[in-house]
Amino acid sequence: MLVLGIESSCDETAAAIVSDKKEILSSTVLTQSEHKNFGGVVPELAARAHLEHIDEIIDETFKSAHIAPQDVDAIAVAAGPGLIGGVTVGVMAAKALALALNKPFIALNHLEAHALVARLGNDISYPYLLLLTSGGHCQILVVEGVGQFKRLGTTIDDAAGEAFDKVAKMLGLGYPGGPMVEKMAALGDDSRFVLPRPLYNSPDCDLSFSGLKTAVRKIVESYAPDGIIEHAIMRKRDIADICACFQKAVADVFTHKLEKAIRYFKTNYPDGQHLVVAGGVAANLYLRSRLQELCDNTKLLFAAPPVNLCTDNGVMIAWAGVEHAIHNMFSDLEFKPRPRWPLDENAPKAAGAGGVKA
Repeated sequence: MLVLGIESSCDETAAAIVSDKKEILSSTVLTQSEHKNFGGVVPELAARAHLEHIDEIIDETFKSAHIAPQDVDAIAVAAGPGLIGGVTVGVMAAKALALALNKPFIALNHLEAHALVARLGNDISYPYLLLLTSGGHCQILVVEGVGQFKRLGTTIDDAAGEAFDKVAKMLGLGYPGGPMVEKMAALGDDSRFVLPRPLYNSPDCDLSFSGLKTAVRKIVESYAPDGIIEHAIMRKRDIADICACFQKAVADVFTHKLEKAIRYFKTNYPDGQHLVVAGGVAANLYLRSRLQELCDNTKLLFAAPPVNLCTDNGVMIAWAGVEHAIHNMFSDLEFKPRPRWPLDENAPKAAGAGGVKA
């Protein structure tokens, strides 16, 4: 079975072809450069760029796989959540192909694609515990099966990836900020500045990064003669130390909350063996090392997608499409793109409104 996956939910226009034998036949990703001067993604510019490039991206994907469009068995697409303009471009392209080729159409939750892609390169059985962390989303879930998720905790304000990007912007490191913060953090002293660990002592698995971001801002402002962040005068060492302390604080929060989630997971899912991290922030190697240490201490197996499959890509959409197709989970061509689409929409939240408690 071959599935074409199309991704256009944010600022990557991407497509890939993946088989049910876990073979990646081709993958094409175009990361938009239009947003660098704005320090973040501009939705209208993103939608226009997707519209301009999506046909050539799909064509290149088929050429690289050395197959014809009619050779695929299904067309999968990220149908939300995301920037509605870009999502709509991808969905319309996928519907057109499905209709023209008379192939099944699969409308996927973009977050589910992140959640499942680790299974492409690893022997991971359901259920597994998942830390899903990207630019706009941050959740701790149990993945019970295809389309089956139980949320244990979520961010109540900023996602971790959003905090990384905003801290990078404060420090003048550019966009996207996550890789730049990680690079600078490797040069810094992670004990120099005292930063908060928001919700660290709360009994649930919910997360918060807004206060941490604000604390970093106050430190940066202290380097400005007039208190205006844009006027801050900082040495490379100062920037590196701030990045290191911020990155450590994020990892501390994640590992502490995951300790609570692991206790719940082991009690309620005794057959579960894996902790998986996915999403753009999962590319952070420092975070991976901390999670590996956590798994070693709690007797779980740690898994993550390859770094190049952590950020948005067509492979994760194609693989999630394979998983859906295996279970005959197809979509109607009347499916409407969704800017918001909770991953656990049809599942009850664990342990009451506050999520799982220790």
